[in-house]
Parts: sequence; structure tokens; C-alpha cells
Amino acid sequence: MAVLEVKHLKKSFGTIHAVQDISFSVNASEVFTIIGPNGAGKTTTLEMIEGLVPPDQGKITFGELNWDKHANKIKQKIGVQPQSSALFDLLTPEENLNLFSSFYKKARPTEEILELINLTDHRKNQVKKLSGGQRQRLAIGLAMVSDPEVIFLDEPTSGLDPQARRNIWDIILQLKELDKTTILTTHYMEEAEKLSDSVCIIDQGKIVALDTPSALIEKLTDEREIRLSFLDGLAAAEDANLFSENLPSITRTERLETLLKLWTPNPEDTLYDLFRFTKERNFK
Repeated sequence: MAVLEVKHLKKSFGTIHAVQDISFSVNASEVFTIIGPNGAGKTTTLEMIEGLVPPDQGKITFGELNWDKHANKIKQKIGVQPQSSALFDLLTPEENLNLFSSFYKKARPTEEILELINLTDHRKNQVKKLSGGQRQRLAIGLAMVSDPEVIFLDEPTSGLDPQARRNIWDIILQLKELDKTTILTTHYMEEAEKLSDSVCIIDQGKIVALDTPSALIEKLTDEREIRLSFLDGLAAAEDANLFSENLPSITRTERLETLLKLWTPNPEDTLYDLFRFTKERNFK
């Protein structure tokens, strides 16, 4: 069952088209990861879904709820860890959590959150004395204060060392066990593979792929590209192209002057046939 549906989202800032026609749905209790390089439009997409930035076009629904008519209800259903979190440095983690709890009608007990984010031993330390990873775990804890159904984590492991990143991963996997729906952005491929039920790859404000991690990996490994640059000139490239088109292991070819590109799901067999051909013709 989809708890979030995004349809044809668009957002521009002047001449910059940050998000261009993005659509997807997120099912209950899954980890949905939006991955892409810096500047791809991940954070802008998340901020529109979170109600922080109005879209130029598009529709965002949480079940039967939408931001135009049900903003207050949606705010009670979601928790947000932004890319940059402003914490109260002179308060302790416990005091930060208690303060945020006072903002909501229903709040998860502070003790439970401290245990979940592994900060029980640091509950009385001022936030300014915490490490970067501990501060990030606290930011996730603050997003969980209202016991939300849907949690947004915007690059929660960015800039952290490997051990701190693993600690964040453990929290995200625990959220899944608690049947929380988590929408995560990252630019780490291994993070998306490890944590996600679904992965949405965004580049230049557009979705370029959307599937499970295993299905995406399978698609990426179906074919390999082989490139041959012929030192013997155009005639050699043309001969090799004609030969390649008749090989059963090759799915398609493309030639640009003396450069020949070939795509094949069986690179070993293809290379064997190609090198046999070039050796017979004495092509370099």
C-alpha cells in the first residue's frame, strides 16, 4: 500500500530547472532511497514533499491527505531530518528531545529514542561536546519525537567516517523493523544497496532509473560496452563493424570514424571472436 505518491513534480529557480517531472510512489514500511550526484535535485524534491518548498507543478499525497487541505495532519504524520540540522548546543540530547516532545500532542518517550539512537550514555552531555556522528544520530532522534509514520532523512551520513555511517545504517534498519516508512537521500551507492527496498536514481532533476537494488544491478550487468580504436584507419574499422554485426553475442554496434563501439552480454566470447578476427587481418 502506497503511503506517499508524487506525481509530475517540477521546480525551477530562475533559469535553473532543479526538478523536472518527477513521479514515484512509496509503500508502507519500506526504505525508499533517492540517490544522485550533488546538484541532482534530491534535496529540492525532498523539501517539496516535506512541505517546506511549494512545487511549481505536480501533486503530493500522503494517502488521502494533501498539503493544500491537510497540512496540520501531515505534519503530525511525518518526521524530518534536514541536510543541515540546527541543534541547541548548550542543551543535552535529553533536553533537546524533551523540548521537541513538547511541540506535539503525541510523543515517543525520550528514553526509547535515546536507546534507539544509541545516545543513552551521552544523555547528560551538552550537544556541543558530541561528535559529528553523535550529533547526526540526535538529529534523527528529533525527527522521531512525534512517532511519525514517515521519516525523511536527507543525506544523514554525509561527511561521516565509516564507523559513524554504520551506526546510522543500524538506526535506519531498526526503523524498518518498527514498520516506519523511511525516505532517504544519499550519494553513496553502497548505502543505497545495503538499506533500500526501492532506489530512485536522479540526475539533472530527472529520474533515470527506479527499481529494487537487485533489479538495478542486474540491468546494469546485462551488457558490457567494448570500444576498439583502429590504428589502421577507416577501412579496418568498417571491416570490423561488418564482422561484428554478424556475431550472435553482439546486441548492437556504433561506429564513429575509426572508433567502434560494441554492446554484448557475453564480453569474453565477443573479445575472443574480435581478437581472432583482428589477428587474421593483422589489424592494430
